Amino acid sequence: MTADDPLFALYGDAVAVDDGALREAVAMGPERTLEQDPMFAFRILVDIALKALSPAINDPTTAVLAMDQVHRLLRAVGRRHLRGELIPDASGEPHVIFRTPNWEDYVHVACTEIRACGASSVQIVRRQRALLENLLRTLPAHRHAALKEQLDLLDRLVDEVYRNSEERALARIPDVQGLGGSARVPPQD
Repeated sequence: MTADDPLFALYGDAVAVDDGALREAVAMGPERTLEQDPMFAFRILVDIALKALSPAINDPTTAVLAMDQVHRLLRAVGRRHLRGELIPDASGEPHVIFRTPNWEDYVHVACTEIRACGASSVQIVRRQRALLENLLRTLPAHRHAALKEQLDLLDRLVDEVYRNSEERALARIPDVQGLGGSARVPPQD
């Protein structure tokens, strides 16, 4: 936010909302904190992965380590009830609408840029597949749609980037280490 940005837009009967309660709902400080903005933690970890994947650094192992922490955070968020964006009055009429990240937002931030920047690294695509498949197995069904969408995008990317069937098969092996060593490419028919 910058100076003079509105904190609230009040509609309808919202004038009945106590100004003090609104002020107490806002924490001001020089920087975001992880407690105030859980998405900030994802952003930091994704940025670490992106820097590691940059051509100047080219360190996919560090990116995989950042993805380990993204995976842990996604699992924690996926098990939580994410608050809605409406605060109703006693009759159920919404009086406050505020934007909070939803599950799809967290999954998008956790996967999209890493997938795009790490497309040519078999370590990254294998680690991302392991992350997505694990969350599909361990999180409730109402979290699966966003994960399946990301897995589909990953599969399409693998088909575009890896031209021969052996490389595609290798890139499709889920591996929490990225390229852990002993996994063999399954024989092709």
